[in-house]
Amino acid sequence: MTTSNLMRIAEFAEEQWGLVTRRQLESVAIPATTIDRLTASDSVLERVAHGVYRLVGSPTPDHFELRVAWLQLAPGVPAWGRTPTQGVVSHRSAAALYGVGDLPADRHDFTLTLRKQSRRQDVRLHRRPLADVEWIRLRGLPVTRPARIASDLLYDHEDPGAVAQIIVDSIRLAFDHPGTFALSLSPHAARFGLRRDDGIALLRWLFDLAKNDQSANWMKEARDSIQQITDAAQPFQGPRSGVDS
Repeated sequence: MTTSNLMRIAEFAEEQWGLVTRRQLESVAIPATTIDRLTASDSVLERVAHGVYRLVGSPTPDHFELRVAWLQLAPGVPAWGRTPTQGVVSHRSAAALYGVGDLPADRHDFTLTLRKQSRRQDVRLHRRPLADVEWIRLRGLPVTRPARIASDLLYDHEDPGAVAQIIVDSIRLAFDHPGTFALSLSPHAARFGLRRDDGIALLRWLFDLAKNDQSANWMKEARDSIQQITDAAQPFQGPRSGVDS
């Protein structure tokens, strides 16, 4: 193998946790025969999934299987060039990436804004709109924020007690704010017998399920946050008319 080919492989792998896809290598003019030869000898590349390889000798990153599955969603696009339309870690997988709650991440969940299918039985793709404020980059991966995770899991009819624990853990670890959770929970309130769009009431109910000892303080923070948003949305009335006597 030429030095230039090795450098191309290393450039991709360095920025992708030691991983590279066949499509990425082909995009920089590395012949398929060269890729096959490097994989067969196990001297440079180790095949870890369909179309995905690990650079031999590179350290195994955390959430290795999740990262591999994410790379497969858009195999021709390098990790640093991807947009949320090409897949954001979500649902149980996102909770596991944050280390909150106790739902087992026995599958790889991704949210996309465009329709896509996967042949992998352990990959679940969700199609829903995703606002810019609803995701961040965490450990090099795009991942939904905890408030969005809670909402997504309720849409999936996950156990409310498990969702409540994710909320409590996320606030305690400062990953998200009570007010943000109240907003994200509002579409689910009526399903739990509460007033329509009353995210505050649903948040209080979930805090009770989790037996959270900080609920009083966090509820006040949530109410204050919602009030600030409400006040900011009020139209400006202008100065009052009249002259003080």
